[in-house]
Amino acid sequence: MSLNTYGHLFQVTTWGESHGPALGATVDGCPPGVPLAQADIQTWLDKRKPGQNKYTTQRREADEVEILSGTFEGITTGTPIQCMIRNTDQRSKDYGDIVEKFRPGHADITYWQKYGIRDYRGGGRSSARETASRVAAGGIARAALKHIAPDVKITGYMTAMGTKDINRANFDWDQIEQNPFWTPDAQAAEDWATYLDGLRKSGSSVGAIIEVTIQNCPPGIGAPVYGKLDTDLAAAMMSVNAVKGVELGEGMNAARLTGETNADEITMGANGPKFSSNHAGGILGGISTGQDITVRFAVKPTSSILTPRKTITKSGEATEIITKGRHDPCVGIRAVPVAEAMAAAVILDHILLDRAQTGGIRGPIG
Repeated sequence: MSLNTYGHLFQVTTWGESHGPALGATVDGCPPGVPLAQADIQTWLDKRKPGQNKYTTQRREADEVEILSGTFEGITTGTPIQCMIRNTDQRSKDYGDIVEKFRPGHADITYWQKYGIRDYRGGGRSSARETASRVAAGGIARAALKHIAPDVKITGYMTAMGTKDINRANFDWDQIEQNPFWTPDAQAAEDWATYLDGLRKSGSSVGAIIEVTIQNCPPGIGAPVYGKLDTDLAAAMMSVNAVKGVELGEGMNAARLTGETNADEITMGANGPKFSSNHAGGILGGISTGQDITVRFAVKPTSSILTPRKTITKSGEATEIITKGRHDPCVGIRAVPVAEAMAAAVILDHILLDRAQTGGIRGPIG
């Protein structure tokens, strides 16, 4: 299977399956001289790993990462970095009933149509288990950003679960890591807990909206026309399992605004240009403005549910299916650290691209 690599200069290739012996990432293009230890990656994997509370899948994986190459005495060498995460809690027998059936909402049918073979054990390569590899790569990207652009801060959080939105008036950055939903609204977290508990016990699921804010990204990152920063951010988020829509800044709502409202007016401040608002989401013409970059995406409900659904077998016969196994009632919860990882990889990649093309030269203002 091809097309398992993303990035331009900072390139990540992920490998492995949900129920295979291991999965991981090969990272090529990380600058040399970056301090990198297992703990620098593990801290992010710990945010994503399953089984941390009753609102996520009860599959128990330690998700302990091993760095196999690309470092010497705790410093990156500039050569490919190989990370491996062993699978230790597979229960392949849970999927015996779907050997011949296609799960509605899953990639089972499309993988079969394309390749004529599929790993039915948890979805194989199409499983969200693959995102552990992305988070490992994101940990390397964060270490590199800390080394070359230490002011950059990347924070993901959930802004909606199903039809239940946060109250932006309650937004508190400190709340994000204080609840199992990574939400900045403490009241929403309480409401969602009751709501999701009911869905979980009924064997159903629900979708979510995740937002990522990238603070202190230098202006001038990104390039026209086919190397736009927002293009790569959107593609990165869209590649995450179960994501069905992505927007940056005002996003779809920009279609409802007038030109006067949508245009972020510019004035000169003591430290450079100042913008009156940020409808553009920190990116103009594919290039960062220096404002906060905001990207959000919609995650569909987990398709593995206990409610019987109509489907067909590989021979085309009509049947019904109930998906057994251990699944997230809201996969958006564990999508938060995945989104942060993808954002980190894209921002680092574009900083490296800018250094290669312009050497950091900027047009003077003032």
